[in-house]
Amino acid sequence: MPDSGATRVIRAPRAAVYRALLDPEAVEQWRAPDGMTAEVLAWEPVVGGSFRITLTYDDRWREGKSSPGADTYHGTFAELVADTRVCEVVEFETAEPDMAGPMTVTTRLADADGGTRVTVTFEGIPSGVSPEDNAAGTSMSLANLADLVEGA
Repeated sequence: MPDSGATRVIRAPRAAVYRALLDPEAVEQWRAPDGMTAEVLAWEPVVGGSFRITLTYDDRWREGKSSPGADTYHGTFAELVADTRVCEVVEFETAEPDMAGPMTVTTRLADADGGTRVTVTFEGIPSGVSPEDNAAGTSMSLANLADLVEGA
């Protein structure tokens, strides 16, 4: 059973959405929730490939999971099924025990009337991460993804 997640219908073909999930330049545009920016530091979108991303708060004084004003995480691509699913195992870079530990993020793509239903689920969210805040941030990121691929 997932710990948290979000769903959105995006008015674009599954192939376009899938490409945006794996393109590092696109990821920098859509992955950060409102009030943050994303920077892809490493990116190898193949099964077993690694990635590293920093999300920086616009308010640099806000406490981040990794450092003041930032959440940095790394992980691997556990599963890639073209136009269907991306599964990532992610871990925050933190000294805080309640923010540490791997979590699995699965993004599923399915046909929907007029586009693609994108469902993102999280399993193993660290105890220090609010599932409600995580779901809200994921919804914001999916809205960014929609803006990016619907306008393409």
